Amino acid sequence: MSDEVFIIQNQLGQFWTRAGEWVDGREPQRVLKTKHRDEAVNQLVELSAKDIDLRGEVLLCELDERQEPVIEASPHQTPTLADKAAEKAAEKAAAKAADKAAQGQQEAVPEEASEAPSSESEDRDEEPPLSAAV
Repeated sequence: MSDEVFIIQNQLGQFWTRAGEWVDGREPQRVLKTKHRDEAVNQLVELSAKDIDLRGEVLLCELDERQEPVIEASPHQTPTLADKAAEKAAEKAAAKAADKAAQGQQEAVPEEASEAPSSESEDRDEEPPLSAAV
């Protein structure tokens, strides 16, 4: 691989990723890297067609020893993969706790309360039976 790649940067200084999202550049391994300028330009054209407010540019960028682009992080920060994983774990824990609480609440409801209303009120609402005698 060469020592230079093309990347896409938006007007906020964020970079387009392989996963199809904008990131701030703190995790350069996530940034979309293309060997050819025309691939990056085509991607930018597609992005611009979907978002008319996008003001992006294709940048030539050097690679470091780990073959990651040497970029400066944007001041407009986005969640990192670690942030997303922590958020997902918190959501799972909250859902699990809510399910557990709902199960505990269902067990605590007395059976009498869950039964249908008493037959006395039903008798008043029903129409009297038709008699066969005239």
